[in-house]
Amino acid sequence: MVPIPSDPERAVKEITQLAAELGRRLQLLNAHVTTAESCTGGGIAEAITRIPGSSAWFEAGYVTYSNRQKTQQLNVPTELFGTVGAVSREVVEAMVRGAQEKSLARFAVAVSGVAGPDGGSPNKPVGTVWLAWGVGDQVSSEIQHFPGNRDEVRRQTVKAALEGLLRLAAREIENQG
Repeated sequence: MVPIPSDPERAVKEITQLAAELGRRLQLLNAHVTTAESCTGGGIAEAITRIPGSSAWFEAGYVTYSNRQKTQQLNVPTELFGTVGAVSREVVEAMVRGAQEKSLARFAVAVSGVAGPDGGSPNKPVGTVWLAWGVGDQVSSEIQHFPGNRDEVRRQTVKAALEGLLRLAAREIENQG
């Protein structure tokens, strides 16, 4: 993963290019994507819908900032919050599955993290973000520890989310070819 530029204007341009490329790949696959977002507050969906014509491949975006909404909108089991916390592999993987189920999109991404400036803990410091991606019934996830302030953590999360979707779409295109 290439670091995102610290210049916000350059970062937005780079994120927009990633979203446009995602659109091209999803159109080749005749597929749709959905997002399930917590710490980015809809930033991934915003980047995607910045692209003209994205309605042909973007299905829905879920901004589930509270645990209650993660459960109500995405069917994340409530017991997960007490056992592993909202910023966890289990929660983002459940968010991906829930977003796919609710939207019927083939591709999905989910993020939950600690963007800061507060809210961190020794086990999950500011900059800790879990991301999960789904395509069909396959789900993968990873943890990232992004440096920087709140805006920088959120931009890096959006970029990582799009890069993961691009990798999935590239694999799907390769498998079809």
